[in-house]
Amino acid sequence: MLNPIQVTFRDFEPTDAITDYVHKRAAKLDHVHDRLTSCRVVIETPHRHHKQGDRYHVRVDLTLPGHALVVGNRPSAGGPREDVYAGIDDGVDHAVHALKEHLRKHSPRRHEHEGATTRGKIVKLFGYEGYGFLESAEGVEVYFHRNAVLHDRFDQLALGQEVRFVEELGEKGPQASTVEAHKH
Repeated sequence: MLNPIQVTFRDFEPTDAITDYVHKRAAKLDHVHDRLTSCRVVIETPHRHHKQGDRYHVRVDLTLPGHALVVGNRPSAGGPREDVYAGIDDGVDHAVHALKEHLRKHSPRRHEHEGATTRGKIVKLFGYEGYGFLESAEGVEVYFHRNAVLHDRFDQLALGQEVRFVEELGEKGPQASTVEAHKH
C-alpha cells in the first residue's frame, strides 16, 4: 500500500489495541491488490443502546488507481456489531470481497477476452527475483513470472522489449500466464 492505513474513531475513545488490530486485519487488502493508494477504516457507534451496549459500525474506504470503493457492514451480516473486533473482521472481509469483485469486473481482459493474446512491452524487470511487469496497449500493468515466459527465455528479456501475452486474473490482479518475447 502506498500510504499507511488511516483509522478514524467516531463517538468513542480510540485505543492502541483497536488501532493495531485494524492495521493487522487491513494488511489482507494488500494481498488482494498491491497498488492500493489509500485505506481508511472508520469505526463508529451510530446509536447508543443502553440496555444492549454499544454497537459498532465499520466502514472501509479504499482508493486504487482510477477508482474508489466504500464498504460497510452489510445488513445481511447483522449490521452493526456489539463486539468492535467482530465488526472490524466483518468490515475488512467485506472490503476484501468487494475489492476482488471490483478487480474481476474491471479487468481489461475479463470473460470474453480471457485467453486472448495481446501485445505489450516490458516496463519492470526483476531478474534476480524472477518476475516483472508488462504494460498492455491500454496502459495496464500486468505481472508475469519467469515460468510464464515461453522457451525458457526469461533471462533474455530487456526493458522496453515488445511481447505477446495471455492475460488472466490472478490473486492480486491481472497477470500474464504466457509471455512470448519478440526479438529485439
